Amino acid sequence: MWGIIPAAGAGSRIQPLAFSKELLPVGSRREGPDERPRAVSEYLLERMLRAGATKLCFVISPGKSDILEYYGGRIGQASICYVVQPEPLGLCDSIFRALPLVGPGEHVLVGLPDTIWFPEDGFSSLGDDGLAFLLFPVDSPEYFDAVVLDGDGVVVEVQVKQKRASTNWVWGSFKLSGAVLSELHGLWLRRGRGDEYVGTLVNAYLKEGGRAVGVKGGRSYVDVGTINGYREAMRLLAASGEKMDGKR
Repeated sequence: MWGIIPAAGAGSRIQPLAFSKELLPVGSRREGPDERPRAVSEYLLERMLRAGATKLCFVISPGKSDILEYYGGRIGQASICYVVQPEPLGLCDSIFRALPLVGPGEHVLVGLPDTIWFPEDGFSSLGDDGLAFLLFPVDSPEYFDAVVLDGDGVVVEVQVKQKRASTNWVWGSFKLSGAVLSELHGLWLRRGRGDEYVGTLVNAYLKEGGRAVGVKGGRSYVDVGTINGYREAMRLLAASGEKMDGKR
């Protein structure tokens, strides 16, 4: 199983930094007797590994070689590769940069490397068919992609950064098959590559007869891409007692 980590964004909301925002130290981890700072993106990678990912792909911009230097070619039992998004053309473009590596029969986990969420095993609540979103309750859904479900948990609509969203459940990560990833890519191309956000593309996919489900398996979700988010992440980790034991 693949894990795709879109990490090409500039991180303008939390600049200036002397390094990529995905390497922002948040919390700590243990290496033997020593406690060391932990990069925010390590939380997502840990969750992907816990769900069974054996191959990870970072999508980076040309100036983010520090991510490659930090992680190298392996973390735990998973191999890591890197692809480049030459220009900042949005999340959809970033994710599809990894498509040539993914076989149609493989499964893919996608998450945002500047977020921290619980429970750690959230990916395990998503099935192996089609497209499934892991949903989290938030106080301000207008800053996210709010996901509207029917009574059976099927996605009806994604409300992209919509004021007065009709639900406070937003997607934080998702899982899909390689075949569905390819379908979404084809639709994105037919629509002129104009979809920057996953939500608008998924809405078009649903209108064409596609199907997605949402799983309200998330407990807490923090976007660490702002100063307020960073503070909230530190409070969340302190409350959970979250640590990373062992070596990278």
